[in-house]
Amino acid sequence: MSRFPSDSAAAQGLTSCPTCERLCQSNERTCPRCGTKIVVRKPASIQKTIALLVTATVLYFPANFLPIMRTEQFGNAQTNTILSGVITLWGHGSYVIASIIFFASVLVPIAKMLVLFWLCWSVTRARQHCQGQRAYLYKLTETVGRWSMIDVFVVAILVAMVQLGAALSIQPGPAALSFAGVVAFTMLAASSFDSRLIWDSLAKEETQA
Repeated sequence: MSRFPSDSAAAQGLTSCPTCERLCQSNERTCPRCGTKIVVRKPASIQKTIALLVTATVLYFPANFLPIMRTEQFGNAQTNTILSGVITLWGHGSYVIASIIFFASVLVPIAKMLVLFWLCWSVTRARQHCQGQRAYLYKLTETVGRWSMIDVFVVAILVAMVQLGAALSIQPGPAALSFAGVVAFTMLAASSFDSRLIWDSLAKEETQA
């Protein structure tokens, strides 16, 4: 009995190219169109995804608790973390901007990590329910996660634009690098996760039936 669902391309000896999505024979070594190596499933997908997620989780704490920006005005220096910046914006009445930064920089990264951890767990446990919803959730996290870089973009723009000598200067803090690492590693984790594994549990269901 195949470990793939009977109505899947893999069970029929077919697979799609990860680069150009051309349908190829599973026994082909490279894609005839673009030359990319053909794999039926990404090797060690779960292990790589978890390793990248653990790295992102470690970086998440300094990204949120260390200063992301240092502002010096007329000799007075002030540092801001992501959360303190959100609180300051909220206190000044910039509710929309504060909400966007809080959502994109605090909620989205941790939600994405939790979802990917859960997907890895559900795949290893061969959960045989809600495959469609899990596949949709994976696509959603992959799409939304790339917008988590908003804080790093804001700091980079401010550093480039606001340099008025002794009057005002803005410098990126150590959290900026950590936060960029969180976004990069979560994006790599989402890319390394093979969403086709979600549907492979249907093969077990067919065997039990």
